[in-house]
Amino acid sequence: MESVGVRLSAIGVLVVDSNQMQSQLLVRALRRRPEFGVSSCGVEINAILSAVVSSPVQVAIMNAEHCREGSHDMSVVRRLHLAHPEVAKILLIDTHDREVVVNAFRAGAKGLFCFSDSPFRLLCKCIQSVHHGQVWATSEQLQYLIEVVAQVPSLMVVNSSGIKLLTPREEQVVALVADGLCNRAVALELRLSEHTIKKYLFRIFDKLGISSRVELVLYAVNHGGRLQAEWIPGLGN
Repeated sequence: MESVGVRLSAIGVLVVDSNQMQSQLLVRALRRRPEFGVSSCGVEINAILSAVVSSPVQVAIMNAEHCREGSHDMSVVRRLHLAHPEVAKILLIDTHDREVVVNAFRAGAKGLFCFSDSPFRLLCKCIQSVHHGQVWATSEQLQYLIEVVAQVPSLMVVNSSGIKLLTPREEQVVALVADGLCNRAVALELRLSEHTIKKYLFRIFDKLGISSRVELVLYAVNHGGRLQAEWIPGLGN
């Protein structure tokens, strides 16, 4: 780990990157700014946790490139977040891929920054913003998060052998019924007609060998597992 003394009034910044040259360039650039006290380390979780303990760190800048290459996945970001939620995490990305964006924020990131889109001076503003509790993201990235929140959750139903019994759309119907919604409310949520929801329920009853909503809720409690909304396409037969 490379570190430097942090002034009491400076924001403690930790640069996390397995690319030594890239890390050194970023550290040198940040150290030219008097408002930051900068240290650096590799992408191994033990090194990161040690660095956070060794020097005052309020903001961690992590290279998300390694999140897709396997040497550094989102679980490291998540582990740092669970161990030190007070540290604001900024991920350096080179893509606006929806899955990367959503997973980054789910893992605990407070900001996403892309050098191909924004100059270095905006990274400095990004650091200050997340340090003060704000979220740093583009309108497109925020739209991804809004879409995820708006999507309908799903409940995967399996048999005793662990085999899925229902289509994705049927799983959505089960999840909403299990949450206590009536047919009309389910129809509004899924933007379908009540008649279509009734057809789905009859098909679900037939597949599960049950005959009532009460049995369906009980079956879902005993055989269901709730899925993350963003993995459900929202379409099914």
